[in-house]
Amino acid sequence: MAGTEGVTADGAPTSAYASPARSLGDPGITPLSPSHIAKDSDANDAEEQSFLVIVAVDFGTTSSGYAYSFTKEPEYVHVMRRWEGGDPGVSSQKTPTTILLTPERKFHSFGYAARDFYHDLDPNESKHWLYFEKFKMKLHTTGNLNLETDLTAANGKKVKALEIFAYALQYFKEQALKELSDQEGSGFENSDIRWVITVPAIWKQPAKQFMRQAAYKAGMATSENPEQLIIALEPEAASIYCRKLRLHQMIDLSIKGPANGYNPSDTISTGFTPAKEHIRRNRQSRTFLVENVIGEIWSELEEGDRYIVVDSGGGTVDVTVHQIRLPEGHLKELYKATGGPHGSLGVDYEFEKLLCKIFGEDFIEQFKIKRPAAWVDLMIAFESRKRAAAPDRTNPLNITLPFSFIDYYKKFRGHSVEHALRKSNVDFVKWSSQGMLRMSPDAMNALFKPTIDEIIKHLSDLFEKPEVTKVKFLFLVGGFAEAPLLQQAVQDAFGSKCRIIIPQDVGLTILKGAVLFGLDPAVIKVRRSPLTYGVGVLNRYVEGKHPTEKLLVKDGTRWCTDVFDKFISADQSVALGETVSRSYTPAKPSQLVIVINIYSSEHDNVRFITEPGVKKCGTLRLDLTGTDISVPSRREIKTLMQFGDTEIKAMAIDVATSKSVKAGIDFLNY
Repeated sequence: MAGTEGVTADGAPTSAYASPARSLGDPGITPLSPSHIAKDSDANDAEEQSFLVIVAVDFGTTSSGYAYSFTKEPEYVHVMRRWEGGDPGVSSQKTPTTILLTPERKFHSFGYAARDFYHDLDPNESKHWLYFEKFKMKLHTTGNLNLETDLTAANGKKVKALEIFAYALQYFKEQALKELSDQEGSGFENSDIRWVITVPAIWKQPAKQFMRQAAYKAGMATSENPEQLIIALEPEAASIYCRKLRLHQMIDLSIKGPANGYNPSDTISTGFTPAKEHIRRNRQSRTFLVENVIGEIWSELEEGDRYIVVDSGGGTVDVTVHQIRLPEGHLKELYKATGGPHGSLGVDYEFEKLLCKIFGEDFIEQFKIKRPAAWVDLMIAFESRKRAAAPDRTNPLNITLPFSFIDYYKKFRGHSVEHALRKSNVDFVKWSSQGMLRMSPDAMNALFKPTIDEIIKHLSDLFEKPEVTKVKFLFLVGGFAEAPLLQQAVQDAFGSKCRIIIPQDVGLTILKGAVLFGLDPAVIKVRRSPLTYGVGVLNRYVEGKHPTEKLLVKDGTRWCTDVFDKFISADQSVALGETVSRSYTPAKPSQLVIVINIYSSEHDNVRFITEPGVKKCGTLRLDLTGTDISVPSRREIKTLMQFGDTEIKAMAIDVATSKSVKAGIDFLNY
């Protein structure tokens, strides 16, 4: 009765490399039918809930924000009201992703408020407060992320990551509810809102699930009502927004003549002056009219045309390749999301390396621990100069050193900062008499180079892939896309292959797209599965085909254990709501508790669940005790997995009794 492909038997959870069937004496399940895919048109068995408003939260590495739209006026997207605080030289509709906890570990403040309060604390007092910034990257870089993963505050103390993320989301939830209630003049309830939280497409499943758990903890939705929260992928959100662009809302780097009355070369060198003027004039209005039309750029795209969205943010660069499907203009993902940790933080890291080179790594490490608030100050000063970097800049960039840096350095080394600069062989950074580091434009550009090189290399590799030929447009979005140096590098490298387009309010692209996604989540019709999924079952043992160490003899039957029965392969395309179904039968007919374990792997050709890289990520436990229907001799257990959403759902049904059990795929608790 066994299927011919790899299939396995499984018992309760055990270590990944023990043979579950053998160690537990668990009879397991065995395949009953050839596999088939059920295209389930009404896959959304949950009746659509109606929400009054969609609120999207762009939880970024360096800055965050929210935007919303009332479902009765979907063409208006409102960006959150302007935040208190703000930096000289940096105009922003978002707030820094920074959070401050009191010495008792209670939430104190978020964003500019957190940063400014922390900065104003007396140094002796500030070392007891817990300040966190740029902590989102931890979800990407932690190999075995789980609900116990810690984050380290500026003072070196550790706090559970889940708490910090939940505090941040709770803050956004409260701000949004308050703004909505003020605007409508009546109290808004959380139940009126559908939340959308954006995450990088290249995040692994555990990180996406972690975000959902944090949102539940923040009270945005519950595990009983998961539909209230959508996890959206950042470049997909950007892609949805880019479809709506009109020509006056973007800058086309590939047009050499004047575009919309100004020359794109000005745009590159001055860093979007005309666009900024336009935004400054409209600063009072935070409402964007998303015309319910297909934008002009889009109207040039034909059925089957391909385009790339490069979402370059603070922490990661996320690249997706989409194809248009007409007539509705639905999107199809052509190649699984790729990217890496090549965000603008890389530039900060290079600046830190430069400081270590000039002042010594030992001093910088000590300074960060002993004067954490002053270190934050220094990085803020760097941030505003970083935004002034441009390819053809000729005058130097000055970075103010905080007084406590100069003072602490003298105590630490016994000589002045000026002396250190003279002595170091870094000749493109000088000391100016006003107490500033003076960097030549070349020195600043050199800090960008490693990160930009990584992005260009990544895109070059991607353009080599057969799925990525004949790309018409490349949309450059995300906060780092504002950097003229990155714009020019992308234009120089790929301008001959496709048209490079930058939406004007490029930092808000994802936020607005996420709202549109919340209004119509079915707009992305086909995705690529990031992993291979399957379950563990028993197969009849075949001499010569199966390894002898997998042989298990039970009640006179020879079984092969640990075989992986594949549901879907990595990078296989899956339609929204597509359901894959398999039928199994208990290896022992009298079995009343049936446990089906679900496994995932990044590899395609998995045969056994004991192979390296195969991870358990879900369990379906079907308890049939107390069902007194006469059981057929061959009991059929139907297992369904629904793909295509940003999360995956699984279900097992006992066909004889219609008893069923559902489970989400869980990457955090195994």
